[in-house]
This record gives sequence, structure tokens and C-alpha cells, in this order.
Amino acid sequence: MRYLDRLQPLGLLALRLVLGIIMIAHGYTKLTPPGFHQHANFVGHLEMPWWFAFFSTAAENLGGTLLILGLFTRFVSLAIFAELLVIITKVHWKNGLLAEHGYQFPLALAAIAFALIFLGAGAMSFDALRGSGGGAVRKKS
Repeated sequence: MRYLDRLQPLGLLALRLVLGIIMIAHGYTKLTPPGFHQHANFVGHLEMPWWFAFFSTAAENLGGTLLILGLFTRFVSLAIFAELLVIITKVHWKNGLLAEHGYQFPLALAAIAFALIFLGAGAMSFDALRGSGGGAVRKKS
């Protein structure tokens, strides 16, 4: 099974790309009028300060872009994980796991983000080029 370990960077790249693309797709609508205004109102409706909308918009757009690049992956994954926990608890929890608008999709995204917090970006990333713990496979002596 050691030959599969060599493919770990490819698996981490796939996780980063999928999560990054989905986050950007969800965040893009918040960058175009009247998207941010509507999002800020929705955040206020959830009994949170409206300016939290800036954090979620940044986590989705900037965070998604950084995930694709594999740059600051652990920090970005933590921010996305925190946002998804808020989304699950404040928006989707009341609908149940598998119901319409249930929390199964944000839960799956949160699991990906959670894994990336601990695994890092992998060897196919800018984090690895920077030498900042890209999550490369370590050889046993």
C-alpha cells in the first residue's frame, strides 16, 4: 500500500479543488449587486451582526481561491470550517440531515475543511513550495 501513499498529494489536491470551487461558486453571488446587501440582511435575520457577512464573503471567495492555490491552507480551512458550522447550526439544522435544505451538504464540506486543517495542502501546493507544512507524506526510517 506504500504506492498509494505516493498519491496522497493528488488526493489533497482534489479535496482542495472541490472545496475551493464550491466555496467560490457560493461566494460569487455575494460579490455582485444586490448579493452582498441581501446576504448582510440575511445574516442580520439570523440574529448575528450584519457585518459578519464580510467574513463569510471573504472566507468563500478569498478562501476558495487560496484553497485552489494551496496557500495558507490550514488557516483558510479553519475559517471555512467555522463558517460552515455556523451555517449548519443557524440555517440547516432545523431541517434535519436529509430533508430539503438539510445539513448533509454543508456537513460534507465541513468534513473536507476539517481534514485539510490537519492534513495540510499536500505537495502540489504553494504551501509546500513555501515550506510551511504542505502535508507531504513522511517516509518512515
